[in-house]
Amino acid sequence: MKTDIIHQIRELFAGADERDWQKVAVTMSDRVLLDYSSMNGNPGAVLTPLQITDMWSGFLPGFDKTIHRLSGFVVDENGDTCTAHFKGVAEHWIGTACWVVEGTYDVTLKLAAYKWLITDLTFHFEQQSGDTNLPVLALERLKA
Repeated sequence: MKTDIIHQIRELFAGADERDWQKVAVTMSDRVLLDYSSMNGNPGAVLTPLQITDMWSGFLPGFDKTIHRLSGFVVDENGDTCTAHFKGVAEHWIGTACWVVEGTYDVTLKLAAYKWLITDLTFHFEQQSGDTNLPVLALERLKA
């Protein structure tokens, strides 16, 4: 079971890197508490998969590529719910310039129709490095 849980989480991030928003959406429950407040200061919010993919598709395609590296999974199963804690390193590339964000994630999943679906996704920001101006450039590229 733990491999199924880790696979589902990896699929979310792989879909984001591939810009395959349907692949991202099917990893989630119909409502997800998404919390990146430790990085951006905005409070966490309960959103639909469509709202999340709309938000991500309005930012990530501004980069030439992104690479999310996940490691150190600790999974705790409790019946039809589970939690996963893991390390995340995200590279965001434009040309040869790279912005790197590092932190940990806490994810809650619920078993529904024999499939683990993400219900909570919280990012705990640790550090960033590289070209920290790339997020602004990525947004400008999308507006052009």
